[in-house]
Amino acid sequence: MNDRSTDYRIRLSIAAVERDTGLSKDTLRVWERRYGFPSPERDSVGERAYSIQEVEKLRLVKRLLDAGHRPGRIVPLPVQDLQHLTDQTVDQPTRQAEQALALVDLRASLDLVRRHDVAALRAELSRLLMRLGVARFVIDVVGPLNVVVGDAWIRGQIEVFEEHLYIEAIQTVLRQAIGAIPTPTGSAPRPRVLLSTFPGEMHGMGLLMLEALLALDGCECVSLGVQTPLWDVVLAARAMQTDIVALSFTACLNPNQVVEGLVDLREKLPETTQLWAGGSAPVLQRRSVPGVRVFTTLEEVRSELPRWQVQESLPAA
Repeated sequence: MNDRSTDYRIRLSIAAVERDTGLSKDTLRVWERRYGFPSPERDSVGERAYSIQEVEKLRLVKRLLDAGHRPGRIVPLPVQDLQHLTDQTVDQPTRQAEQALALVDLRASLDLVRRHDVAALRAELSRLLMRLGVARFVIDVVGPLNVVVGDAWIRGQIEVFEEHLYIEAIQTVLRQAIGAIPTPTGSAPRPRVLLSTFPGEMHGMGLLMLEALLALDGCECVSLGVQTPLWDVVLAARAMQTDIVALSFTACLNPNQVVEGLVDLREKLPETTQLWAGGSAPVLQRRSVPGVRVFTTLEEVRSELPRWQVQESLPAA
């Protein structure tokens, strides 16, 4: 675990806290007035300055909010109670990931992240890829390791730059794996899939994992990367005659932004283009959008492809 004893005097601006936690400036100010937390100091020019300890508590609060807890209940709680509540209500995925570690030893990869040994980390990930194959590597290694690394960041056990080192290493290995997948032969229909995220959604790991599995299943994948404006997604889908537009979401976007964006995109896309959405955004499970197929796991996406192929093979009405 990182030694935070030298971080007590570090202060972060409200803009930095917003970026770090995903909580808006307005939310932070409202909580300050309503709950007395956070209680930032003021810097030399009178701007709010937040301690590392406050930021770490805000990370826990954000995680619990994403799991459905109400701010009035959790914001006033001490850190120990928040940690206990996290362990009881939202850490099941982490425990499942730790069980996966017993099957495929990923703790070595996490240790390499902490040691900042990028070359050795890539080598270890590549070894696991060769040992397991693309599909099992994505599902049994990358998925659980994402959870473990994210949890370590939430708990202050790794720094943001260390998480970024991990992400870059994983992305490098996954892109190499995708590039090595041969073009399939045979007469089965091959869907052309356009992948991206909404503006404001900066996390592209889920997209890359999905692209690897879809390419393995014979799809022709076109990735626009992250944060593509909605109209540009529509233009790309039309220009490339895309069969499916697949979008990835985390909990960082406002739920209304997710739903309204999906509604808008569904209206603008050609009727023949399917719209798929998946990821960890809780709103995807709570609110349905007509014409949008929502997936909770990568395995569900793979099981949907045979249905698409059957549908495409049917004679036109």
